[in-house]
Amino acid sequence: MKLHDLRPNKGSKKKRKRVGRGIAAGQGKTAGRGTKGQGARSGGGKGLYFEGGQLPLARRLPFKRGFTNRRKVYYKAINISLFTEMDVEAGTEISPEFLQGIGLLKKLSDPYVILGDGDLGVALKVNAHRVSKSAQEKIEKAGGSVEIIPLSS
Repeated sequence: MKLHDLRPNKGSKKKRKRVGRGIAAGQGKTAGRGTKGQGARSGGGKGLYFEGGQLPLARRLPFKRGFTNRRKVYYKAINISLFTEMDVEAGTEISPEFLQGIGLLKKLSDPYVILGDGDLGVALKVNAHRVSKSAQEKIEKAGGSVEIIPLSS
């Protein structure tokens, strides 16, 4: 087989219909557009947005702007005032297991952030995915320590 022998499969190539070329061609006079009306005119026809005068779908739906970042990490916020309210003993390790045990986290893999709202009177060992500056200062001022847990991806 040589290059000049190559041909498309029979029936795979179809000639385009040449409309408006006389009665004998089969698509003469109105050229398949019917008689008169919007569709018969050049540039005629309705846009994609048009729905026969009904309010278009794009206008019926509420506005949805921007996009949702699917990689955004949503942290569960926990204030240090909560540990004071619960009368947590000094030296307690605040970890995902501890927080799940008291019902603050659903899963151990859920990321959480310790925030500095309130006062802390006892020294705690805090393990968290994120800690605010004010919370870290208050924990260290009370004699505790802060360790950052890396996020599991």
